[in-house]
Amino acid sequence: MSDLLDLNAVEARRALDEKSISAVELAKTYLAAAEETSGLNNYVELTADHALAMAAESDKRIAEGTAGLLEGLPIGVKDLFCTKEVNSTACSRILKGFKPPYESTVTSNLWAAGGVMLGKLNCDEFAMGSANETSAYGPAISPWKGIDNVDLVPGGSSGGSASAVAARSALMATGTDTGGSIRQPAAFCGVVGLKPTYGRCSRWGIVAFASSLDQAGPFTRTVADNALMMTAMASHDLKDSTSTQTPLQDLIGAIGDGVKGMKIGVPREYVMDGMDGEVVKLWEQGQVWLRDAGAELVDVSLPHTKYALPAYYIIAPAEASSNLARYDGVRFGMRVEADTLDGMYEATRAAGFGEEVQRRIMIGTYVLSAGYYDAYYLKAQKVRRLIKDDFDTAFQSVDAMLTPATPSAAFPVGRKIDDPVTNYLNDVFTVPANLAGLPGISVPGGLTSDGLPLGLQVVGRAFDEASIYRVAAVLEDAAGFTQTPARMAFGGSA
Repeated sequence: MSDLLDLNAVEARRALDEKSISAVELAKTYLAAAEETSGLNNYVELTADHALAMAAESDKRIAEGTAGLLEGLPIGVKDLFCTKEVNSTACSRILKGFKPPYESTVTSNLWAAGGVMLGKLNCDEFAMGSANETSAYGPAISPWKGIDNVDLVPGGSSGGSASAVAARSALMATGTDTGGSIRQPAAFCGVVGLKPTYGRCSRWGIVAFASSLDQAGPFTRTVADNALMMTAMASHDLKDSTSTQTPLQDLIGAIGDGVKGMKIGVPREYVMDGMDGEVVKLWEQGQVWLRDAGAELVDVSLPHTKYALPAYYIIAPAEASSNLARYDGVRFGMRVEADTLDGMYEATRAAGFGEEVQRRIMIGTYVLSAGYYDAYYLKAQKVRRLIKDDFDTAFQSVDAMLTPATPSAAFPVGRKIDDPVTNYLNDVFTVPANLAGLPGISVPGGLTSDGLPLGLQVVGRAFDEASIYRVAAVLEDAAGFTQTPARMAFGGSA
C-alpha cells in the first residue's frame, strides 16, 4: 500500500497508463489511508461507493484508450463545493443534510477529466477562518507535529484539503482562496497550493463567502501535479458572469522552462514587524536560488500593502453578510421553529451559524449600513484599487514576485481561536493578491528548526499562471523538499 501512496499524481497517471496499477486499486489504497488517518479529522465524509464506481469506470476508459487528463486519480473535495447528491454543508450546522441536485463546474471538470472523488474535506465554516477551527465538524489537524507532540492547525480555510494531501489520504484536493485560504494552509502543511487569477475557475456551485474575492484552486504534492490539476479545473463558464474567456496557457509545458532571463520582484513592504526570523531567512534563500538559476532580482515597492488586511476585513465581511442572507431556514438546511417568521429567521441563524461567521456578518452589516457605508466600505474599495495599481506598476518591470507565504510556521490547535485579530494576521502576505485578483502559489521551501514546513509565495500577472509555475518549479527543485510528516497513513517521519 505504501508504495502506491509514494506515487505523485504524474507518476500515478503513468503507472495507470502502463497498467502496472489499476484505478480501483489506487482508490482503495487512498480510502484505506483516509480511514487510517481519521484522527486528523480532515474528511467530513468519505464517499467510498462513489470512489470505487468512478475508479472502475476509469479502468474501462484506460483499457479502451480514452483516458482523460486525470484518469483514475483520487481527489478530495473541500466541503464548500457542491457535489450532486452528496452532503455539501460548507462545514456549517445551518446546511446540515443539504444534498444539492447539481454539481459545481470545477468538480464537473475534474470528473470529466477522469478524476475519482474520495470524499468531502473539512474546512472553516463558510471558509471563514485561518486555522480550520471554526468548522461545525471540529478542527482539522495537521499531520505535522509540534514540540512535545502537540497537535498543530493545518491552516485555513482549506485546512482539510492541505492536511489530506500532506498526510497522503488524498492524492490531490480542491480548495478555495478568498484571502489566502489555499496558500496559507499549503505553506503550513508542506504542500503546493495555487490561487489562480480571479475568474480563471468558475465559482458556480461553490458556496459563496465573498464573491469578488473567492477563487478555486488545487492542492498537490508537486508543482507538476498542480499544473496538471489546474489544467483540468479551469474553464470559461456561462453560468458564472465573472468567468474569463482568456485562454489557459500551457501550464504543464511551462514547468521545465526555467527562470533564466526572468525578472523577479522582491517587494520591500513584505518585511514586517513580528515576522519569524526563519521566514525571513527562507525568503532570502529563495532569492539566492532564483538568482543562481539565472533570474534577475529586482527591488519593487507596493506602498499600499499595509492597508491590505484592514481593507480585506471590511470588503470580505460586507460581501459575506449579503451572501449569507439566503440562509434563513425557509428553503434548505436547518430550521428552528418559532412563533413568527422573524423569530424563525433569528432562531435559525443564531443556532446555525458559528461564532466567527456571526462576527463577520455583524461586521459586514455594520460597514454597509447607511451611516458607515462611505466611511468604511467605499473607502476600502478605493484602497483596493490603489493596491491593484501598485501591482500593475510593479509588473511593468518584473515578470513575477517572490514573497513569504506566511509570517510563521503552523501553531498549536486552540492557541489563537479566541483572538480573532491575531488569527487574521496569518493572511497578511496572501490577502493583497486576492484584492488585486492576481494568481499566487505557495511552494514548500524547507523546515524550521522545530521541523515544521515553511512556504515561499510567487505572485504573477493576471492570467499568467504559466510564469508563476516556471518560478515555482525552480524553487521546488532548489529546495529539494522531500520531508514527510510524522503522522502519515503508513509510516514515514520528518
